[in-house]
Amino acid sequence: MRFKLDENLGKRGADIFLECGHDVHTVVDEGLQSADDTSLIEVCHREGRCLVSLDLDFSSPLVYPPDRYAGIAVLRLPHQSTPDDLYELVRRLAVATIENDLTGRLWIVQKSGIREYQPDH
Repeated sequence: MRFKLDENLGKRGADIFLECGHDVHTVVDEGLQSADDTSLIEVCHREGRCLVSLDLDFSSPLVYPPDRYAGIAVLRLPHQSTPDDLYELVRRLAVATIENDLTGRLWIVQKSGIREYQPDH
């Protein structure tokens, strides 16, 4: 899969995705740190990349309907988390997407597991 990692995930986060065989770009490497959320998700859309972020704004399917994008994964850290907690979530997501396509989906990745947004029909 193709991913874009938001600015808080760093080189170590990118390395985890690369180790799992994914194509990964970062917001920092592309100089997009000051981009607003709408601009960032549109860049991801144009590039066909799933956005991985800690920004809870992206977890709103009303604002960012997942079926319009190559995927959105929001990492939810516990209170008083450590860098190891962050990279545990990154690894969980990177491994899960080896066999599961995130395209058009919203995943919330937590220590307890991955939840997928299911729209009401």
